[in-house]
Amino acid sequence: MAPFVSIIIPNRNGEATIGRCLEAAFASRYETFEVIVADDHSEDGSTAAIERFPCRLIRLDRHVGASGARNAGAAHARGELLFFTDADCLLQEDTLAIASQALASHGPDVIVGGTYTPEPYDRDFFSRFQSIFVNYSECRNAADADYAAGHAMVIESETFRRSGGFAEAFLPVAEDVEFSHRQRRAGYRIVIEPRLQVRHIFGFSLYRSLRNAAFKALYWTIYSMRNRDILADSGTASAELKANVVLCLTGLALLLSYGAWGNRLLLYAAALPFIGAILASRGLIAAFFRTGGPTFGFAAMAYYLFLFPLAVGAGAFAGIVRYFLLERRQRENG
Repeated sequence: MAPFVSIIIPNRNGEATIGRCLEAAFASRYETFEVIVADDHSEDGSTAAIERFPCRLIRLDRHVGASGARNAGAAHARGELLFFTDADCLLQEDTLAIASQALASHGPDVIVGGTYTPEPYDRDFFSRFQSIFVNYSECRNAADADYAAGHAMVIESETFRRSGGFAEAFLPVAEDVEFSHRQRRAGYRIVIEPRLQVRHIFGFSLYRSLRNAAFKALYWTIYSMRNRDILADSGTASAELKANVVLCLTGLALLLSYGAWGNRLLLYAAALPFIGAILASRGLIAAFFRTGGPTFGFAAMAYYLFLFPLAVGAGAFAGIVRYFLLERRQRENG
């Protein structure tokens, strides 16, 4: 008999997406599961939308963040397996079956992660770009991944309870990365199952895409500096992306130097970093073309090479500055 699965969904002001999320969850063809929504003290109409579905609603009396909400949901779960996802993610009909099979096939002491579908729920350019970028990045090192993302993670309930759960006194993002790293140190292996996919609702514009890139880079940099692994090849914080940022900034600096001094050699030299970025990111660029076709592929490649890394670089720089400010404040306080 298939193991009983508890789907854990944290929700914070997710009125715009939580209904579609729950509709997709209850459309699952899996035999036995429950859905638990931990509402993180929402201030919109989320709970009214949630109450239209036969799920268990855990109402938190104060805002605790995604980690605290996930932990609260897991504390009320009855399943042998816990499947974590987000309020803006849509399960496929076979997601739970794939999750259960993947966990069973890899044996004990394994945590299985999934990813986004290459095509998101919304088909605008920036949402498609993000979904392909995440799918490609998270599946690159599937057999020995650095982390399992909270938007599609399956773990045995006893393993999760022994782990102590997600860190609640933590940064606004990367709590799933910290959890995965902690479990790896405890002897667990992280495996990505590329077939384990959820469809994400982004609604990205240019501004939201760049803001998301800078925001994630800021806090991921703080965490990476604390963890002493800033150069690690880690999912969406991949070595490819880091190389792309450095090469883009180098090329931009050479172009600015050419503008200042007019030396034609600087103009020729500026082409080399961008050629290097194309070679370093050829796998992702191929995924853009494979999924979206030539028109999208060329546009996505240009965005990834020339604009996206500027937002990531700005966020990383802000993260470095904030890290040292936090370290100084901590030393001054004690």
